[in-house]
Amino acid sequence: MSQADKARSWWFITLAAAAMLMVTMGARQSLGLFVSPLNTSTGLGLVTISFAMAVGQFVWGAAQPIAGAIADRYGPGRVLAAGLVILAAGSALTPFMTTGFGLVFSIGLLSAIGAGAGSFSVLIGAAAQRVSVEHRGTATGVINAGGSFGQFVFAPILQKLISTIGWMGALWSLAVVTLAALPIARMMRRSPQAAAAAAAAHASDGGLRKAVRDAFADRSYLLLHAGFFTCGFHIAFLVTHLPGEVDLCGLPASVASWSLALIGLANIAGSLAAGWWVNRYRSKYVLFWMYGSRAVLVLLYLAAPKTELTFYLFAIGLGFTWLATVPPTAGVVGKLFGTRYLATLFGLTILTHQIGGFFGAWLGGIAMETSGNYLWMWYADALLAAAAALVNLPIREAKIERRAVPA
Repeated sequence: MSQADKARSWWFITLAAAAMLMVTMGARQSLGLFVSPLNTSTGLGLVTISFAMAVGQFVWGAAQPIAGAIADRYGPGRVLAAGLVILAAGSALTPFMTTGFGLVFSIGLLSAIGAGAGSFSVLIGAAAQRVSVEHRGTATGVINAGGSFGQFVFAPILQKLISTIGWMGALWSLAVVTLAALPIARMMRRSPQAAAAAAAAHASDGGLRKAVRDAFADRSYLLLHAGFFTCGFHIAFLVTHLPGEVDLCGLPASVASWSLALIGLANIAGSLAAGWWVNRYRSKYVLFWMYGSRAVLVLLYLAAPKTELTFYLFAIGLGFTWLATVPPTAGVVGKLFGTRYLATLFGLTILTHQIGGFFGAWLGGIAMETSGNYLWMWYADALLAAAAALVNLPIREAKIERRAVPA
């Protein structure tokens, strides 16, 4: 294969993965827009709906190492296709659910499993095995930006659909769009030669169990998990309860949808910047500054007047690091353990991320029910972000090798 063909190949894989993530993350990150309509329609209460969303946060994370392990062993194509079908089923069935158990099944299980199977661990793992080391950071940043673009596109469109054809019609439309992405999964199939090589490697390197056992014996890997827990808490709290915060401030629902869209738009720039940074700076320092900036921004938000402009500026500031933690986190995992089982090992960090997400979504609902506002959640969020910044500093990571510039 010529250099030009190799360049086209890695860009093709990268853009296909970014397009897939655009759909799955766009659908998942916009679910907070349905909390109020669901509550009004079903009368189940904010705590019950928040619990279903919280279960979804956890299950989305739990699905990723499992999907990653299957993809590592058998290839990503079928895993991604199955994920899209399951995600579409969850969206289509939610309007028929009138009990808390039903919402846990459709949102907490089906939608979350489907979105998880078509998310970071499988897509970044698939790309990392096809992209050379010098392009890996850039590829991860572009894939991540795809997820952010999905949030930017899906949030305002779904809000418009909710206001015009109703929340049920919006969810059914989401199911149709999800199924339309199935051809992308076909592009991510593993070639027969790559499948044979993966099977041979699996037999000779001690296998997945050894890789997982070695990873959890590594202090740096555990510290990475601790920081990512906070990231999940922060993101899940905001995507689930930002519409409620906007409503508390007496602002229209469009402010919430546009804030979520601006978070996604800002994170496109943040993800691309993160991909560039991890090629030039140690990822643990990138993570330190990202988490530290979140703590500062939350405190600034609390001190600011609650106007539309405040929400939009807050969204842009947070959005820059929103999912931009993914490239440096995946980068550290890849440096520590290589790319053979990256989908699984990175998927396990996402599971920890989503355990944090479970508490962020669920405790937000409890805070609102018990105190009538989210104030103590905001303070907890700022404190956890500061702690996450600090725990990344002791991570063992080699310095970036600077390449000599040809004369």
